[in-house]
Amino acid sequence: MSTTNIFTPFSEEELMPKEEKLEVIKKGKQFSIGIPKETCLNERRTCITPDAVQVLVENGHEIIIESGAGQGSFFTDLQYSESGARITQDAKEAFSQDLVLKINPPTEEEIDYFKPNTYLVSALQINLRDKEYFLKLAEKKINAIAFEFIADEYKQLALVRLVGEIAGTVSILYASELLALSNGLMLGGITGVRPTEVVVLGAGIVGEFATKAAIGLGASVKVFDNSLSKLRRLHTLVDSRVPTSIIDPKELSKSLRRADVVIGALPRLNMQPIVTEDMVMKMKKGSVIIDIVIDNGKAIETSELTTMDDPYIIKHGVIHCGLPNLTSKMPRTTTKAISNFFLSYILNYDLEGGFENMLIRKNEMKQSLYMYKGRHTKKVICDRFGLTYHDINLLIF
Repeated sequence: MSTTNIFTPFSEEELMPKEEKLEVIKKGKQFSIGIPKETCLNERRTCITPDAVQVLVENGHEIIIESGAGQGSFFTDLQYSESGARITQDAKEAFSQDLVLKINPPTEEEIDYFKPNTYLVSALQINLRDKEYFLKLAEKKINAIAFEFIADEYKQLALVRLVGEIAGTVSILYASELLALSNGLMLGGITGVRPTEVVVLGAGIVGEFATKAAIGLGASVKVFDNSLSKLRRLHTLVDSRVPTSIIDPKELSKSLRRADVVIGALPRLNMQPIVTEDMVMKMKKGSVIIDIVIDNGKAIETSELTTMDDPYIIKHGVIHCGLPNLTSKMPRTTTKAISNFFLSYILNYDLEGGFENMLIRKNEMKQSLYMYKGRHTKKVICDRFGLTYHDINLLIF
């Protein structure tokens, strides 16, 4: 029986089965992290605790902290230096690292301290920004990530949720303080005394925690939102003890007239406020409004931006608080929560091969950027300030 020769360009050895080769992700280079001291809005929070610094240093990162950065949160320079951070007296040095972690966005003067291609992670507070801020960042070719856009693998806004939980609870605690100051009422319910009435605008995370805190104190709460699914979710979470309503002006106006406290927790970016000046004029004298979302489009027409030194104003006999950094009233708790998030955030990117690798591999990382190498990549910002929009998916693929 004759054998037929089959032509093949491969040798017998090359045709033998071989072990499979898997891709090995190169670990990203460890980077230097700068933590400048906050200079705006009497800010008392910071991004990293000494405990988190110790873990990051052990993982090969260099941490440069401006002297006094943790003072508002009751963390000393000594605690940071003993954890392995390098303390600097020069703000420029903190801003000139590979990654800069901040609570508030940098001022125009601080933007000058950045080196090109730095990664900046901070809040954006879009309502407090102007076009010049974005143009100046673009000149420095910055890669900017906003707290408001950071999402996890489940497409949940992880950091917004975390800070929102604290903000919702703090809003009720601070409203209680202001209510006692304005007309001597205690926020809550006591045997034989009518409970105070709280109106919460927004059934998201902030609204949920404000509602839970108010119920815990014994107040009578009503929640308004335009999303039925959010209202249904809240109804389930609080065991159906809270009346809810779609934002119907007639129903809202009626509830506001009876309200002792109003919590604005529904962002109105590029939209009209929900509560009009006319509605505020009909509210009880000495009642309290806390507009938590003032930095993202205010929910109450009469609310104005306030500061830690001067936290409220009085209009039409109603106390208005418009602190954009309300959680700064509880700086240590908020710092610990934010620090826990950033510790896992940075270590996760180490394991996956650094920021650049993650930008290519993970869509949620791309979506957290509002600027990539100086190009504006968030449509909502470009539309608001008349900037040229670049699709992030066309810049990184």
